[in-house]
Formats: sequence, C-alpha cells, structure tokens
Amino acid sequence: MSERIKTYREFYQFYLTEHSKTGTRIFHFIGTLLVFVVIWYVISSGKERFLWYIPIVGYGFAWFSHAVIEKNKPATFKYPLWSLISDFRLFFELLTGKQKFQRDSSGAKGNRGF
Repeated sequence: MSERIKTYREFYQFYLTEHSKTGTRIFHFIGTLLVFVVIWYVISSGKERFLWYIPIVGYGFAWFSHAVIEKNKPATFKYPLWSLISDFRLFFELLTGKQKFQRDSSGAKGNRGF
C-alpha cells in the first residue's frame, strides 16, 4: 500500500483484506459493540464522564487484534475517517450476515481462526 487509495470503495476492499482473520473480526465486533454500550450508558445515566471510554474500547480491541492476531498495522493511522466508517460498516455487516466472522478458504490468505 505504497500509494494512497483514492476512493472509499477501493479502501473498503483493502480494509477487508486487513481484517481477514476470524479473531480480528471478533475483536473489532466486540470493541464496536462496547462503544454502543458506553453510548447507551451515558445517554441513559447522564454520566458524560464515561465518554472517554469510547476510544479506549473501540481502538483498544481493534489495535490489539491487529498487533496480536492479524500482525499488521491498523489503517487508522493513514486513513482515520475511512477506517472509522469501515469499522462501523463491518460491525453492521457482521450483525446482518452480509459479512462472516470466518471468511471462506477461497477468500483470503491466512484467514483461519486466530
């Protein structure tokens, strides 16, 4: 990925290849789910001081999975907005079944389990 990606469509395809392992997808899903839990808690309790948990759980789970499971560098550093959008997109695609937690063996290299 030496030259910059110019379109979001192109970026999302790259994003999916960088999130090919089941463990990475699970950790991203959990992190994003916890972001929604924190938002719900803050809204229902009125305790805005817990908003700082959002980047901790959101990025914490994701970056851990990139370092330990996927063994790559998160795209967040080069494409912060597209990465954030893609995290939520992948979450909802996993939730609705459009994407799978475990990609089929014909889909990507190194996609088995953790």
